[in-house]
Amino acid sequence: MSMDTPGSQSSLHRANLERVLRAVRMAGSLTQAEIARATGLSAATVSNIVRELKEGGTVVVADTSSGGRRARSVSLSGDAGIVVGVDFGHSHLRVAVGNLAHRVLAEESEPMNVDVSAEQGFARAEALVERLLVQAGFRADKVIGVGLGVPGPIDVETGALGSTAILPGWTGIAPGRELAQRLGMEVYVDNDANLGALGELVWGAGRGLGDLAYIKVASGVGAGLVINGQIYRGPGGTAGEIGHITLDEAGPVCRCGNRGCLETFVGSRYLLNLLNASHERELTLSEVVRLAQQGDLGCRRVIADAGRQIGTGVATLCNLLNPRRVILGGDLAEAGELVLSPIRDSVARYAIPSAARQLSIVPGTLGGRAEVLGALALVMSEMGETGVIGHGTAAVGARG
Repeated sequence: MSMDTPGSQSSLHRANLERVLRAVRMAGSLTQAEIARATGLSAATVSNIVRELKEGGTVVVADTSSGGRRARSVSLSGDAGIVVGVDFGHSHLRVAVGNLAHRVLAEESEPMNVDVSAEQGFARAEALVERLLVQAGFRADKVIGVGLGVPGPIDVETGALGSTAILPGWTGIAPGRELAQRLGMEVYVDNDANLGALGELVWGAGRGLGDLAYIKVASGVGAGLVINGQIYRGPGGTAGEIGHITLDEAGPVCRCGNRGCLETFVGSRYLLNLLNASHERELTLSEVVRLAQQGDLGCRRVIADAGRQIGTGVATLCNLLNPRRVILGGDLAEAGELVLSPIRDSVARYAIPSAARQLSIVPGTLGGRAEVLGALALVMSEMGETGVIGHGTAAVGARG
């Protein structure tokens, strides 16, 4: 039996094949010239690989135009395989089924109580995945992998969910392994901020960019960091915990044990406590945004103050990483310029001028779908070339 050796022609060919496949998977559709630019391969090499993949039924090629010139667009075949995304949030469970051509075939969200146990949550996810696969018209053995998003840090060594105030009963659970055992599928797991970043990178406000930060402000505050087109997680999986930047050492005690973290000044619990008394009822963050847009002065002030605090954290991020774009997600992003303008003001004040000049700060375009679409993209980014060509059932396991 022959084996590929490092540096051999067959090994190089398979590496180039995977580079082309990954570029197309993450973009959805590219011209051959765009593939060459994205991979650094020659036009002739790309042409040969595309012809090979087309003959094998992995990609489809169609005539198109680019810059006014005729071109050929390359996309993955619609029957090359199915991916599933599962997103657990503070008050929802969302599942999507899509193909490798970036088409969402079925999607559904249902409310979920924050106090639900991990076992109950996974049972509901299993049932919803099975229902959506039937709705989309696919058997389970066509699923290449499942992307799973959870609202908390994942230990890269154990796959366990770290301390979280959002799903308090889930701490210490290894969500990837739990769901993989239930579904009998390969599961890739990441925190919700990273998946939001990946979703906006592939489908939303970050398309075409190699460096960005996605800031999610909801019950907690987190950031997903994209560097050179890849999610940066750090060796411990905790990169992007912007919510725990210290703003005031004498401030409120944070769930992390420190005082005055950014999250203690802009998390939904803090913001709502400022307004519930004056409105004589318990509001939700979405209601606060709606009231602010309708002219409620108290809600507008609270959102503006939160924006200035978020901007301080964003300025620190810019000074360290110098991203080209910051995308705001989560419930607070729906406030638009009411929150974005104060963020920009703080960045202009505290960020290094050269970093601030190159930065754009925009709302996400995917809304509440960012994380579940990011979960679909996570599978596409993690799976190997054999995951596309084999068309078989993935092994049971978990990556986190």
